[in-house]
Amino acid sequence: MKVRIFEVFTSVEGEGILYGTKTLFVRLAGCPFGCFYCDTLEALPADSGTEYSLEDAMALVDDSLQKNTFKVNFTGGDPLMQHEAVAEMARHVQSRGVATYLESSCFDSERFAHVLPHLDYAKIEFKTPDSEFVDLGGHSAAHRSALECLRNAGRAGTTTYVKVVVSRRTSPQYVGALADEVFGAVPEGVVSGFVIQPTYGIEEPSLEALMEMYDAVYPVYDGVRIVPQMHKYIGAP
Repeated sequence: MKVRIFEVFTSVEGEGILYGTKTLFVRLAGCPFGCFYCDTLEALPADSGTEYSLEDAMALVDDSLQKNTFKVNFTGGDPLMQHEAVAEMARHVQSRGVATYLESSCFDSERFAHVLPHLDYAKIEFKTPDSEFVDLGGHSAAHRSALECLRNAGRAGTTTYVKVVVSRRTSPQYVGALADEVFGAVPEGVVSGFVIQPTYGIEEPSLEALMEMYDAVYPVYDGVRIVPQMHKYIGAP
């Protein structure tokens, strides 16, 4: 089995419910989607980065692990594009006694289910219709897939949180309706956080809009948090 990796590096986790943790990032190459706010454009081509055998990729991870690393974050691109290799690498990381985390758009529930047994943490990201992730005609399918991934993660008992990236284009009403749908699909106890993440450097939402989004979610789930990409504010990769 081969795997294409764009980069491997240690930094501070700047997003989600595990912000501030020392993390080894394994950035997989390849993503066919088109979010307008994407900040890893160089990793989107499927032929970017370097191709490794699975054994060499695992050795690279082993050699890169620093002391006191909290978790290994499989990110991209979109790691589900290479789900079989990611599953094997995550299983290897767990055998080293290090936690595993998946950073994906959750665009394919079957691929997600293949990786899930080897995950300690999962982020289920719901893309807004205005994100340009896919065309509007394909958004419903992507949305259904994310919901199914959330259900699967809940059944597996994996620590799971919901993230939605919002911009100046995003309506508070959409975010509130998303919360209603999420907590209509799974029990509140399945979700370890609902993160509203504002875009950075492009079409940033106003503080007033962020507060409206927070207020739209809070009556449904008081674990909602507004968490920007904090690593960017300290100059971390």
